[in-house]
Amino acid sequence: MHSCVHAVGRTLLILSLAFLIVPFVGAGTAQENIATFSIVASDPEAGEVGVAVASRFFTVGNVVPWAKAGVGAIATQSFANTSFGWRGLELLERGLTPNEVRDVLLRADEDPRRRQFGVVGADGSAMSYTGAGCIAWAGGRHGPNYAVQGNILAGETVVDAMEKAFLQTEGTLADRLYAALLAGDANGGDSRGKQSAALLVVKEGAGYGGYTDRAIDIRVDDHAEPFKELGRILKIGQMNYAWNQGWTLFRQNKAKEALPHQERAMRLAPDNGEVWYDLAVIRLAVGDAGSALTALEEAIRLNPKLKAQASEDEDLLDLRSENRFRKAVR
Repeated sequence: MHSCVHAVGRTLLILSLAFLIVPFVGAGTAQENIATFSIVASDPEAGEVGVAVASRFFTVGNVVPWAKAGVGAIATQSFANTSFGWRGLELLERGLTPNEVRDVLLRADEDPRRRQFGVVGADGSAMSYTGAGCIAWAGGRHGPNYAVQGNILAGETVVDAMEKAFLQTEGTLADRLYAALLAGDANGGDSRGKQSAALLVVKEGAGYGGYTDRAIDIRVDDHAEPFKELGRILKIGQMNYAWNQGWTLFRQNKAKEALPHQERAMRLAPDNGEVWYDLAVIRLAVGDAGSALTALEEAIRLNPKLKAQASEDEDLLDLRSENRFRKAVR
């Protein structure tokens, strides 16, 4: 009896949400076809969700990807109704499944045959929708933790290769999303060519200072080789993600928890003096003055302008009596 009442209540909720969306129909609808290939994915263990997308379209990252930490991710494309992004996330946050999100959004849309979108929840549930009016080749794949989709593609092998790459690649969620994009491109990608790409990963408190969920948020808006350029920026983005995590934990007086993240940032960007500098601060905070001095010396070697900052930095106060410190900042 309880399950029947729950089912009826859930149906009424979905119908009421569809009714509420109707007044907004068309408000975010793009007039130009967003021909593209994308993947939305979740890593429940890491607490991350993300989107990666590429297209022969200027600044595709400003249209297709949407994500919210602890909620899910959405890619909306092919004559994109961009309101599917924020509305879909609201529906996921209210407890609807990706399939229910699809039904509510399409019920309130004036041109569902031309829409294409993928949805993944933070729990890994996923779906991919391709309207019958999307331009060939168009279609998608989905499974636990991912949904892949594309339109005006060189062929079905594009999404097949993306799915395979995502499932077989090891590493972070960002690594796997990027691998999927590369596989799509290697198999023909957008049949019209390439121009822009974007990659977004969110996690609770992963942004600068812990104030936002933007772990990695990078875009290539207009480039002859957007995949290569995105890969270059991604290396910096991965480093910055680790750096943000490390420094945020340090400012929360959690130096021991911060140290592995800052060490990872250093390994990802060994030529960045500022990364070494903050590593020195965190190493000192955990009581390792010798390693802190080594990191500071490397920081100043890479960027001599850091001498002035080090001389006045209260976070390095316990090193000022050391000969190595005085020599480094002299």
